[in-house]
Amino acid sequence: MSDLKQLIREIPDWPKPGILFYDITTLMKDGPGFAQVIDGLVATVQPADVNVVIGIEARGFFFAPTVAKALGKGFVPVRKPKKLPAAVEAVEYALEYGTDSLEIHRDAITPGQRVLIVDDVLATGGTAAAVASLVERLGGIVVGLSFVIELDFLNGQSKLGGRPVHSLLHY
Repeated sequence: MSDLKQLIREIPDWPKPGILFYDITTLMKDGPGFAQVIDGLVATVQPADVNVVIGIEARGFFFAPTVAKALGKGFVPVRKPKKLPAAVEAVEYALEYGTDSLEIHRDAITPGQRVLIVDDVLATGGTAAAVASLVERLGGIVVGLSFVIELDFLNGQSKLGGRPVHSLLHY
């Protein structure tokens, strides 16, 4: 998998000075590289262990539906506020400066459903932890969290309460 790193464009000082941004659009436009990522994400779970795959807006939407299809499972979006038309469950979580929130349809997860959460990057872990809490509030069981990239130096796994985490690339 480490060969995939050569397909990821690194942009210094974006979106602000001192940040090194890992741009996955260059990876996604490479057919074999994108296929390798999806295969890698799918390989982290057994289809029988998962009932549904969640993708987190926005970049999780690039990967989660394809993983769900490969596993033969459904896809559930977790969105920013006021994007879902039916009754929602919401969670607010802390950012470096301020807060943000995410929503899921209340009927998207049924009690006892086994859920795989997929996103592009695990950084500080706040977003992933918030989504896991939404799943569990609805009675779902988080069987794993899968990421394309993990920024190890930010120790995001520490916020995930020991839930199984699989990341394809580490920085």
